[in-house]
Amino acid sequence: MDPILVGKAVTTPDGSPVHLLPALGNRHGLVAGATGTGKTVTLTTLAEGFSRIGVPVFMADVKGDVAGLAMPGEIGEALRERAAGIGVPDYAGEASPVVFWDLFGVSGHPVRTTVSEMGPTLLARILELNDTQAGVLDIVFKLADDRGLLLDLDDLRALLALVAEERKTVSSEYGLVSAPSIAAIQRAVLRLEQDGGAPFFGEPALELADLMRTRTDGRGVIGILAADRLILKPRLYATFLLWLLSQLFETLPEVGDLDKPRLVFVFDEAHLLFGDAPASLQQRIEQVVRLVRSKGVGIYFCSQFPDDVPPAVLGQLGNRVQHALRAYTPRDQKAVRTAAQTFVPNPALDVAATIATLQTGEALVSMLQAGGAPAPVERTLIAPPRCRMGAITEAERARIRAGSPVGAKYDTPVNRESAAELLARRAQDATATEAARPAKSRGADENEGGLGQKIEAFLFGTKRRQGAVQAAGKQAVRTVTNRIVRNILGGIRIR
Repeated sequence: MDPILVGKAVTTPDGSPVHLLPALGNRHGLVAGATGTGKTVTLTTLAEGFSRIGVPVFMADVKGDVAGLAMPGEIGEALRERAAGIGVPDYAGEASPVVFWDLFGVSGHPVRTTVSEMGPTLLARILELNDTQAGVLDIVFKLADDRGLLLDLDDLRALLALVAEERKTVSSEYGLVSAPSIAAIQRAVLRLEQDGGAPFFGEPALELADLMRTRTDGRGVIGILAADRLILKPRLYATFLLWLLSQLFETLPEVGDLDKPRLVFVFDEAHLLFGDAPASLQQRIEQVVRLVRSKGVGIYFCSQFPDDVPPAVLGQLGNRVQHALRAYTPRDQKAVRTAAQTFVPNPALDVAATIATLQTGEALVSMLQAGGAPAPVERTLIAPPRCRMGAITEAERARIRAGSPVGAKYDTPVNRESAAELLARRAQDATATEAARPAKSRGADENEGGLGQKIEAFLFGTKRRQGAVQAAGKQAVRTVTNRIVRNILGGIRIR
């Protein structure tokens, strides 16, 4: 299989090509550099290269210019000369197969998951809950997990209201649940809805197979997440990509080392992932990065500074592209030293001095060689992409989206019966039934059973009233439960 051409080394007179070997594409990578130094162009070149060899790619479009992958580029004389000097074969404008995604469903197909699939650990991070409030959320998930009824935020609110109503019983059986904690979670859910996060929770939920598609001609499909609005909610952005990474880790089977990755996952603005993550979560992220390569997934982080990525994760990133860093401040000077120390030395190159003098479109590159050892760092002219280097129009986006193979599957939301509807109906049925029963019979039943029976009655009805509705409800539960991927990134498990 042909390697992916990254660029041409200019450290030595012969100008040897710099390649990324497909068999080592799952050993992860880092693209770093200051704003405006060419990181996006490098990511675009890599995405095109992976797509041409049949590897699907998923990447975020933070500024709107990654969408240009969907359109052929206008090749001017300057680009043609640069490509010829680097040795790009048959250089011409070319579009890549692209599917647009958007958490808000505006600039791409909606990306959804259920509340249960998200799990309490990552949901608590999105909601910015403290440890006490996160513990209450764990209890809510515990009560709902066996039934698999947490699909959207309406379901979460309904179950929070139920826990508030049965707070004393819940506290005695599961641990203290305070009214202020429940109220804080409810307010956080309201804020998430006001921030536009509600459409993310629901059905049809995203299936990973739709991110790992190849076209009939063998080209890998590039999934582009519209993140220009999402990046304004940095915690939601980072947690969504973390959730997606965890889904890949939990769901995909072990495949070992392949001749090329099954998927390349690009995590732009990587500092948002690690900036406020607790130590326990960082440890789990590090573990996932180490182990997910055996699932055939390559992760490529992109950020301004290499030390935005923790050392334990940085050490797992074998393929490195370092664009220019401007050493104007002590923070910048430290970043330059850190970047220089992470490369295999090249006797012909002063790495620390070169980083500050790189031009736009140049980078220090060290790719893994056959056998897995990193190559000495080279000053490299990055190969130009074949696509449009810039944004696309709304009409072009709409046309591409209309021809998408997954539009019919995800564009129409599904709102089937779950906790919110079941609780509302059972509450009405319980009120009507209680009003019609003798007072003595009601008193005897109230003295029987604990919280589990009360919740069972709310969700599925009493033994006198289950019938066909109960059978239908349990069938729905089995369907959803089969899809639940719990314990995201090793989250807290309550037994």
